[in-house]
Amino acid sequence: MPSPSTMPPKLRQSLRFCIGADGTRIAIASIGSGAPLVRAAHWLSHVEHDLHSPVWGPWLRELGRGHQYIRYDQRGCGLSDNAVTDFSLDAWVGDLEAVVDSMALRRFPLIGMSQGGAVAVAYAVRHPDRVSHLVLAGAYARGALQRANNDTQRLEAETLVNLIRVGWGRDSAAFRQVFTNQFIPGGTQEQHQWWNELERLTASPENAARTLDAFHRVDVTELARQVQLPTLVLHARGDARVPFDEGLRLAALIPGARFVPLDSDNHVLLDSEPAWDVFLAEVRSFLGSAPADALKPNGDGELTQAERSVLRLVALGLDNRAIARQLCKSDKTVRNQVSSIFAKIGVHTRSAAIVHVRDATPRWNED
Repeated sequence: MPSPSTMPPKLRQSLRFCIGADGTRIAIASIGSGAPLVRAAHWLSHVEHDLHSPVWGPWLRELGRGHQYIRYDQRGCGLSDNAVTDFSLDAWVGDLEAVVDSMALRRFPLIGMSQGGAVAVAYAVRHPDRVSHLVLAGAYARGALQRANNDTQRLEAETLVNLIRVGWGRDSAAFRQVFTNQFIPGGTQEQHQWWNELERLTASPENAARTLDAFHRVDVTELARQVQLPTLVLHARGDARVPFDEGLRLAALIPGARFVPLDSDNHVLLDSEPAWDVFLAEVRSFLGSAPADALKPNGDGELTQAERSVLRLVALGLDNRAIARQLCKSDKTVRNQVSSIFAKIGVHTRSAAIVHVRDATPRWNED
């Protein structure tokens, strides 16, 4: 167990509620400060329980760094109303609309994870003036029943729904462990235990079953073709919950979308794996969250604009090869520029450069 001095700072969030078009109460949480960053709701969320999660905690901490990270519980889940009857894409998009309006957000980046990707795509098409960037992680256009090619695949989807009805509410976690193994197969025992408990806490067996059944029937293929926004799609190669090919297909459907494969087997990335750092670097680079100011040298020379661009990507965790690809430069050019930058700002390592940038830029500091 880490000592008190090495444990991450306690996360603090604000909690509020809004009312959807059909009267459903939706729980909203925000963490951090700065420009808004909104996450469309997905299955299995509990905004209060997630705050203390060994799985979601790093997500909240990092996405709330330099942003007001806004998330909410889907209808029928967490602190949102459980007594609901409408589990449909239109209802989910309407809830996101209610959240955005209640927070008086004018324009913001939108993240859609897993099933929330379909909600984010539908919202972005309906409100292109409100969304500045679209990030889709482990997402898909077609639910399991829509993409099923044979009776076996259809039976598997239907069996998972029935498994929820039979075993979701039991004291034994054996049934719920099936889903935990799909979401975070690489998790620790602590993370698996927490996820098993999340499943039990977040929704009743009937709400969970109806939600998953509705997700299985989603198809936003035509909507994805209508997205006219900068879009980043990221997907784990070994994703046990949503096939990697579905992430590829989603990226191909959206005009101009950039696709980033992640070397992981986890549907929800864990902060202990290398893919987590890649994910953060790619998202921050895409959103322009790297510091643009205060990159002041300690020596006599001033950083050129090109060097500032390179240093921003170094600060996001990208290596020389990734920076070269991002800026359309040769590996040798980037290597030479990094050496020049380090000399000018008075550091010798990449980690020291990252610390230099974060110390110099308030938006990178912990709130």
